[in-house]
Formats: sequence, C-alpha cells, structure tokens
Amino acid sequence: MKSGIVAENLSLGYDGKPVIRHLNVSIPKGAVTVIIGANGCGKSTLLKGIARILKPDAGTIRLDGQDIHASPSKEIARRLAVLPQSPVAPDGMTVEELAAYGRFPHKHGFGALTREDFEIIRESLHIAGIEDYRDQPLSNLSGGQRQRAWIAMTLCQKTEFMLLDEPTTYLDMAHQMEILTLLSRLNRREGRTIVMVLHELNNASRFAGHILAMKNGFLLAEGSPEKVVTRENLREIYQIEADLVSDAKTGKPICLSYENCGG
Repeated sequence: MKSGIVAENLSLGYDGKPVIRHLNVSIPKGAVTVIIGANGCGKSTLLKGIARILKPDAGTIRLDGQDIHASPSKEIARRLAVLPQSPVAPDGMTVEELAAYGRFPHKHGFGALTREDFEIIRESLHIAGIEDYRDQPLSNLSGGQRQRAWIAMTLCQKTEFMLLDEPTTYLDMAHQMEILTLLSRLNRREGRTIVMVLHELNNASRFAGHILAMKNGFLLAEGSPEKVVTRENLREIYQIEADLVSDAKTGKPICLSYENCGG
C-alpha cells in the first residue's frame, strides 16, 4: 500500500450533482502539496472528501492504506487536522481557548486538560507565533493573527497531516507570506504533510513541492511546480496566455503577466 493520501476511483458531489468523477490521485507523505485550478473545478470538494466533511458517492480515500471513511472519527482526528475556509469561533473565545480545542481528539470522555495538554498548547502557540496574544479574544486580532490562532489549534492535534482550504483568503500580501512561510517551516522542521488549496499561482509555485492541477472535476496535471506550471497547462486550466520566468532564488516558475486566450 502507498503511504500518504490516496484516492481511488473517487466521485464526490452535492445533492446528487457530481463535481468530481472517478478521480485517482496520490498525495505524497512529507511534502507540501498545493491544489490549484479555476473556481468551481473541485479543489475544495476534493479537500472536503479527504477531510471526511463530504462522503464519497463512489471510490475510497486511504490514509497510509487505511480507508478514512471506514475508520473511527477520533482515530482519524489524531492523524489528520483540518482548517476549513473562513472558520468561525464563538464570540469572546480567546486564542488559548481555541487552541485547546485541538486536544479534544486525545481526550477520554470529559476529562480535564492535563499538564501535558497545556504544554502542547503553549508550544503550539509559540510555533504559530501567537503566544503573546493567548489571552486575547479572537475578535481583537488582525486577519493574519487570527489565522495563526487557527493554525495553532491544528498544531495542538499533533497530527502528521494538515489540510487547509485557502488559508490565505482575505489576507494582504505580507500576512499571506507569514502564513505560508509558517506552514513551509512546519513541513521542513517537523516533517508534517501539508495539503492546501491556493488561488494565488505564484504562491503555489513557490511553496509547493507537489502540485495538483484540476479542471472540471478531473486531474489535469500533477507533479513538481516546474512540471505543472507551464504555459500549456495554464492555458488549459485558466484559459490564459501566461508569461513565465524562473525565479532567481528558488528556480520555481513565476507568472509575470497574463491575458485571456484570444484577448
């Protein structure tokens, strides 16, 4: 069995309307994988299927060979953390209280948090760079700070796999870079497998080790940024004619400018 996340003959949809049909894809363990594609192509739908938010109409999703939809929820939550798009917390919740939710998959019944739990919470707040705001209500924080608080919660789960649906949405360029750099650091230093949906193509190319490019519910291309981010693929995915160059620091492809096909 392959390690990592493997979808076989996967079909997903809403209210009987298919979005993804008979998809076969492998997401490598220990890498940063970014899912790209035009709006409505199935990026978030695929992530919801992997996260068990959406039940497959057909096919299977395996986590290190284990069918995630046939496994106990708490067991999967100990291995896979999920940060949905635009998460919402109760009014007045503090950063530390939010982070503590990440320890729930490891609790037995209604037991209180232990000394070990509080140490993990402290460590996660530190890693996420949000420990100075631990007693602050989330509503008092900037967009970037709130996103760091949510990432701290996922870190508290102590999982090997982290799924994030558009973690940089509504953030300015500086805060986008902060969040993506943090996730990249978690991958490099702790070996966590990061899977995320991103809209900004140059960020996807810069931070991904592996890219999945989707179109109309199908996998159009996959592999390294150099393999996926090409003029031909971008034409097919987004219907654009792109001017690409190689980044002098990373060697990754960068889109300098683009126009609509035929424009």
